[in-house]
Amino acid sequence: MDTEDVAIKANELAPKRFSWRKYPEQVNLELVRVYLSDAKKPEKGGYLLGSGTDGWLLTEAGVRFARKASHALEGVDLSRDPLSPRERQWLLRERRRMLSSEAYAKLSGGRPDAITDKEAEDFFRVDDYVAGAARERRITRIVNSFASDTELAQLVHLLASRLRDR
Repeated sequence: MDTEDVAIKANELAPKRFSWRKYPEQVNLELVRVYLSDAKKPEKGGYLLGSGTDGWLLTEAGVRFARKASHALEGVDLSRDPLSPRERQWLLRERRRMLSSEAYAKLSGGRPDAITDKEAEDFFRVDDYVAGAARERRITRIVNSFASDTELAQLVHLLASRLRDR
């Protein structure tokens, strides 16, 4: 399959996920090619054979993965707006910070009730001086960014509702 065909299908399945930031109606072929090349690597699963020049072919592992993933992703909205490098860095930093937080350690240890108000505020980087609309903006940005993260979603929702109820 040609890179262009993969790009068109990827855009159908996940609108805007592989689009340019400045021109979101355009699919970024280079981005699709990079992801395809990455999927060839054994450490990434070895799901593909081929190249941008010769075309792409799923390996046996790729077919197994695609069958399994297609069932798991049925009905899931895969679309998203493209991220700038700065936004992507922010997401990575925030995710690392939250995964290393006391609040996350307590939730992982099965002790969500032991999370203090201070730890909840630290998780969202808010304190008594961040109030009103600014406080809500910070909480909402974290919720919007990590609400579907497999490791953080539960804690994000729990602490956001807790802070909003205060």
